[in-house]
Amino acid sequence: MDFQASAVKLLEGAVRLMTADLEAMPEAMFSRHFGGKARTVADIVYEVMLVNDHVGRTIRGDELFEWPEGGWITAPESFAGKDHILAQFKESCDKIVATGKSLSEADLLSNVTTEHGETSRFERCQFIALHMWYHSGQFNYMQTLAGDDGWHWG
Repeated sequence: MDFQASAVKLLEGAVRLMTADLEAMPEAMFSRHFGGKARTVADIVYEVMLVNDHVGRTIRGDELFEWPEGGWITAPESFAGKDHILAQFKESCDKIVATGKSLSEADLLSNVTTEHGETSRFERCQFIALHMWYHSGQFNYMQTLAGDDGWHWG
């Protein structure tokens, strides 16, 4: 198995799907609280970016930042507007894909320590992809709640 190609394929695939979902959404969806309680699309994208950055730092061996306390992650007020959010998301994704591309097979199979114990860098790449797919599923559901039942991944 080519672990480097697999890691990059996982990351790029997750980025492609989530980007397609975000691009298909109208501007108003980015700040809408479904049911008055659900996090907004902007909140979820912001969380994905934090996770990508935190896990990316773990993979690269960079200094970690303190994870925000207080429950669900919400975006700051400045993180608003579809074009701004998409640009910030793209920048975050470009960095994590570049991280995957920079790692050798030996790097990917070597372990890092996380808050949940020891695991491989390859597993951390898998986690990023899984996390993004999970939130893409939420976006798909939010789209249907807003009346869009189209398939945007094609």
